Amino acid sequence: MNIAILYGGKTGEHEVSQVSASSVARNINTKKHTVYLISITKEGEWFLQGDAELERIKADAKAILSDAPTGTKVTIVPGAGTAGAICSVKDGKLTTLPCDVVFPVMHGTFGEDGLVQGLLEMAELPYCGPDVMCSAISMDKEKTKLVWDYYGLPVVPYITVRRIDRDDEAAFAAILKKSEKDFEWPVFVKPCRAGSSVGANKAEDRDALIKAIDEALLWDDKVLIEAFIPAREVECSVTGFRDIAVYTPGEIIPSHEFYDYDAKYIDPDGAALRIPADLDESRIREVRDMAVKAFRALDGSGMARIDFFIDKKTGKLYLNELNTIPGFTNISMFPKLCEASGLPYPDLIEKLMQIAIERFKATRMLKTSR
Repeated sequence: MNIAILYGGKTGEHEVSQVSASSVARNINTKKHTVYLISITKEGEWFLQGDAELERIKADAKAILSDAPTGTKVTIVPGAGTAGAICSVKDGKLTTLPCDVVFPVMHGTFGEDGLVQGLLEMAELPYCGPDVMCSAISMDKEKTKLVWDYYGLPVVPYITVRRIDRDDEAAFAAILKKSEKDFEWPVFVKPCRAGSSVGANKAEDRDALIKAIDEALLWDDKVLIEAFIPAREVECSVTGFRDIAVYTPGEIIPSHEFYDYDAKYIDPDGAALRIPADLDESRIREVRDMAVKAFRALDGSGMARIDFFIDKKTGKLYLNELNTIPGFTNISMFPKLCEASGLPYPDLIEKLMQIAIERFKATRMLKTSR
C-alpha cells in the first residue's frame, strides 16, 4: 500500500508528534509499503519530506523526524480519493501521490480534535484512528465526561470554568466558592481541549487555583477544576471497528509529583510502566469491560488508549480520559500494552491500517442522497 504519515501540526504536542511518527515510520515494512512523510509546521503548512529522511530515521533508532520546511509542499484535493487527493507541489509542478491510507500521528489540537479527520473525510481518504465525532468529543474533557455520565460510567467530579466566567467577577467568585465547598485541597486544573497534560496543574490553595485557571485559559477557553483523588493510574488499549479488541491493562508509576507532560513524553525516567498492572483478575476484567463501554459510548473506532484512576483509599474505579491518537513513542503505553497482549508493534500498525480501510469501505456504502 501507499501510506501517508502526518505529523507535527499546530499543537503544544508538536514535538511529541515528531517522536511518535518516527516510531511509526520505523515500524512500517517499507519492503511491502511505500511511505510518504508529510510534516506540518507549527504555522500549519504541509511539506513532503524526502526519501532520505525515511532512510535516516530507519537507520537510527534514536533519530527524530524533521519538521523543517522543504521545497515540496503538500495539498489536499477534496473528493479526489485514494488516486488523487494528496498532491505535492514543487516549482509550480503538481504531482499526484496515490495513497491507500493516511496515518495521522498528531496529538492535541489540529490533529486529534476532528479537524484533520474532517479534511480526510472530505478528501475521500481512509485514515487510522477514530472518526470526526469521536475525535472532537474525546478532545473535549467536559463533553467526554457528560457522555460517560449519561451512560452511567464513573467520572471524576469536576467544575467547568469558561472564559466568560473568568471575566465576570461575581460568576468567578461563585465558582471559587463552589470549588472550596465541593472539593478538598488540592485540586487539579486542566484545559478542556488542549491535549494530554498540556497546561495542567495542581493547586493547593485559592491563590494557586486562580493562577492555575489563568494558566489553563492560555491554552483553551474552557477549563476543568477536578477533585483530587489519591489514585493509581491504569491504562488500557483498544482497537477495532465493529469488533473491538481490548488489551491487558498497564499501570503508570510516576517518579514526578503527578503524571505530567514531561513524565509522559520527555523524561525517560519520568514513570515506570508496570505491564500487566498489579491487579487481581476480577479488577482486570472490570477495567477491560469498562474500557470497551467507554469506547462504544463515544462511538469509537480505530484505536484509543483509555485512562483510569483507582482510588487508593476506597478502591473505586474512575474513567479519566480517552486518547484517540495515543503516544507511539518508545516509552508510550499504547503500543506496549498491545505488544504485551501478543500484538507486536509492526503488526499493530498493519492492523490499524486494515481497520481504517474496513471502516472506509463500510461507511462509503451508506446512502448520501435520494
